[in-house]
Amino acid sequence: MIPAFARGLCDDAAVFPPGLAPLTEAVPAHRAHRSAPYGEVVGPLVLPASALDDLPPLLDGPDPIALSVTAPGGPCEAAKAVAKAADLPVDLRGVEAAVPAGMGPEEFFRVLGPVDVPLYVEVPRDERRPAMIAAIAARGHRAKFRTGGVKASMYPPPEELAAAIKAVVDARVPFKATAGLHHAVRTTDPETGFHQHGFLNLLLATDAALNGRPVADLVAVLADRDAPAVADRVADLGDARTAAARALFLSFGTCSITEPVAELTDLGLLRPVFQETSR
Repeated sequence: MIPAFARGLCDDAAVFPPGLAPLTEAVPAHRAHRSAPYGEVVGPLVLPASALDDLPPLLDGPDPIALSVTAPGGPCEAAKAVAKAADLPVDLRGVEAAVPAGMGPEEFFRVLGPVDVPLYVEVPRDERRPAMIAAIAARGHRAKFRTGGVKASMYPPPEELAAAIKAVVDARVPFKATAGLHHAVRTTDPETGFHQHGFLNLLLATDAALNGRPVADLVAVLADRDAPAVADRVADLGDARTAAARALFLSFGTCSITEPVAELTDLGLLRPVFQETSR
């Protein structure tokens, strides 16, 4: 049985860096992950809007594939992607829209228009963040935080990410995270030297914010590199706190499903059988 904290936690972003799986491989691999013993861990397959044209020949199967579509071009691209996906035999679980440089929330939502699927707005890392979070909350949408990338500057420091998590939790805005979350617990990549956030740290930071802890405490949670201690704290959350935290921290995008499954197994948070199956 998959523990509640891990259900649907890992969105399958196999086609994005650094994995860069070809679409022809990513779709069948996603179906295999969803049918594996650890399948409850796996969220939708995340694809860029530009991949939708190449998707139809790969959609043969007994069930519609669960899909989330990214729109890096912004709200206009997002609206077009939703319309295009409506003509495909897919289960569209969300659209993830970036906010173009210089665009404020009023213009963003005016250009986007109404959408009938869950909308994740990638919150800008600048002075627009408070107004954007307020606008997302007022409209009942969701936030998306970029937590890494191909350059060190794309990794928000713990202080920045803690303030962002505190802001969405206080506003009761559900959110997902994407990029750079290659490990369960905060670490430094030995090849790049990048300080990478841990997805379990984000879960615990969400719980801390829900319990009224100040930003400084969230910073300490995000900076914690003691993997066994972090795992123990996740295991000790209990049903109510786990449900509350996961209602806000919805998922994170990962280009590998097997790696987080293996790490959670190594930390004692998943049964060993899942490690054997996923490797």
